[in-house]
Amino acid sequence: MANWRKITRRSFMVLGAAVAGGAAFGVYKVTEVPPNPLQPAAGAVPLNPWVIINADGVTVIAPRAEMGQGISTTLAALVAEELDVDWAQVRVLHGPPAQAYFNAGFAERMSNEPDFKLASAPKSHNVLLEAVPKIFSLQITGGSTGAIGGFMQMRLAGATAREALKAAAARRLGVSPDQLRTEGARVIGAQSFDYAELAEEAASLVPSDVQLRDPSTWRYIGKPMPRLDMVAKSTGTAQFGIDTWLPGMKFASVRMNPRRGGAMNSFDPKPAMAIAGIERVVDLGTGIAVVANNTWSAMQAAPLVSVDWGAADYPADSEAMFENIATAFAGEPNSRLRDDGDVEVELAKGDLIEAEYRIPFLAHAAMEPLNATAWLKPDGTLEIWCGNQAPVLTRDACAAAVGLTADKITLHTPVMGGGFGGRTDPVPAVLAARVAMEFAGTPVKLTYSREEDMAQDYYRPAAIARLTGRIEGGKATALWGRTATPSATRNALARLVGFSPPGPDRGSVEGGFDQPYGLANYRYDGHLSDLTVPLGFWRSVGNSMNAFFLESFIDEMAHAAATDPLAFRLDLMQETHAPSAAVLQKVREMSGWDRLKRPGFGRGVAFCYSFGTPVAQVLEVGQTPDGIRMTRAWIACDPGLAMDPAIIEAQMTGAMVYGLSAAVRGAITFADQQVVENNFYDYEPLRLHQVPAFEVAILQNNGQFGHIGGVGEPGTPPAAPALANALFDLTGKRVRELPLSDTFDFIA
Repeated sequence: MANWRKITRRSFMVLGAAVAGGAAFGVYKVTEVPPNPLQPAAGAVPLNPWVIINADGVTVIAPRAEMGQGISTTLAALVAEELDVDWAQVRVLHGPPAQAYFNAGFAERMSNEPDFKLASAPKSHNVLLEAVPKIFSLQITGGSTGAIGGFMQMRLAGATAREALKAAAARRLGVSPDQLRTEGARVIGAQSFDYAELAEEAASLVPSDVQLRDPSTWRYIGKPMPRLDMVAKSTGTAQFGIDTWLPGMKFASVRMNPRRGGAMNSFDPKPAMAIAGIERVVDLGTGIAVVANNTWSAMQAAPLVSVDWGAADYPADSEAMFENIATAFAGEPNSRLRDDGDVEVELAKGDLIEAEYRIPFLAHAAMEPLNATAWLKPDGTLEIWCGNQAPVLTRDACAAAVGLTADKITLHTPVMGGGFGGRTDPVPAVLAARVAMEFAGTPVKLTYSREEDMAQDYYRPAAIARLTGRIEGGKATALWGRTATPSATRNALARLVGFSPPGPDRGSVEGGFDQPYGLANYRYDGHLSDLTVPLGFWRSVGNSMNAFFLESFIDEMAHAAATDPLAFRLDLMQETHAPSAAVLQKVREMSGWDRLKRPGFGRGVAFCYSFGTPVAQVLEVGQTPDGIRMTRAWIACDPGLAMDPAIIEAQMTGAMVYGLSAAVRGAITFADQQVVENNFYDYEPLRLHQVPAFEVAILQNNGQFGHIGGVGEPGTPPAAPALANALFDLTGKRVRELPLSDTFDFIA
């Protein structure tokens, strides 16, 4: 595989126009072009942040991390489409930490306006807002923004490279570039040239403006593309972070305070030193690292270290934590981002429907445990290999932790065995860097045990919701939702960047306030508790909480109205947002919803508009002698432009499985301020035989104004309520608390 640090002199740079957006507004930090981070050897041609062309073919530098979601393939296809190269000629690498790789897609997430309204109107550009990801070097993979942020950047990179190559060929032939065409990595005219032989000359002919290809000519965008990571992952040759292997390396495992945020008062390493292969126990302040000549010995020895742990500053157990969360309802709401009509007047008429729902903390539980490898070299530089979702943040955190400047650190981002938001935090890389500083000249690979991975996660918060509604004449006339939860956004940002934003906390109520239900009286409040359990961004963030609350309650309202629950939703939605209504109608058709149910089976429907994409799901469950089985699932989604249907289908099914796993058995609980669950046997995902058969439909009605929605996360929020609603249909039992296995017996 190519390496971004070893580029030949026949490679060249393309300065993508996308990074210069906002120049008309005259703010230096907005208009400045981020520097090219790829530094070739002395005498080589300067490189482009995104496209490398040499005799070996075309290498696309992907600005987003590959965690199995297929983003590297989609971003490479955008470049290949404009550059006019055959798919077999394309390779992809992850870029180093650099401002040039900022995620422009985050500008789409910086509004408290419901996404469905933003998608249904022409875009109004706020250039200062759009510049925020660049100003703060937000090289982050998350929020289902990868393809959104890369759509223009990567196409412009490919198109600018194409036109520079044509200009070089035109100069050789003495003709105008518009007399030439490109095909299969060649410029074709009276004489044809391979891209590689034009590269060096083309580097000085980069145009300032280019014409992008018309969608009618697209060969790759909108088509299922062979995944660029497929062969390596299928043959076991893909190099994940945990596969890093360097000559003479040491191996470490950590044990940090399980009472999160508490001190380490003292420790005795002697019991661990008795294990064969143990070389040293390193004091990390709030925990220890055991260094050995193999990972297994380090993991076996770490629990043997005798440690006196200090206390955390949160309640002792889950019951007390929920009491803390419930007290937040007594205070003024932090947010009221939806307040249509006059809810209180309507609810004062009586005949109310009321319900309270509860959900537990959740772990990310990626299959690859947290790990990082660090090597302090004799020249004082530090090289790190760590799967991460935020390279600039990770590099800078490591630099600060070990007292080096950022330019002394080289960070590699390998492919990851799952992330789901859990690899945004730089802690594994920071700890590996700190241990490596104790072993100068020797690489050290630090690997968390599964138990430590679970105990040191940054969790999806627990939450309580109280919803009140009113039905009159078979119609919903009012809905007031209130969610109480500690803020994942404030908790995580305070930890990651040193401050938490003031004002309304959108993340605690998304999936509740921002849904395209056209109730005349619709209010949604968010109440923040002061619980200090470490929190992070879990797949679909607040939508995973509030979709369960809202979609379960919508089902209860439909039942109270004696109305079909899918028709009830359509009636509320069809005049508000046509693309959302269309996915509901599509899933209605796919599932045969209006036909008679099979005897012994139940069906549930749920909907959520999140990350710019409406998703509707129908799930069928059946009672068997061995327990309840999820039999069939239908998903309809509308991301606007569907860049790669195969990847979208895979993401929708995978996201639903992730949501169903959490709904059935997912729960992180606390006792004595410590997490109880510590491995997959007590935090169990669904097995292959337990998941339903899937059918996915991808609509493209949601892109009238050039809208592109996310696909990595929107399939998760409807999963839990679809299952809960199906179980009610099957059993007549309405359960308002997760996990559902506490109430129902599922097949083992």
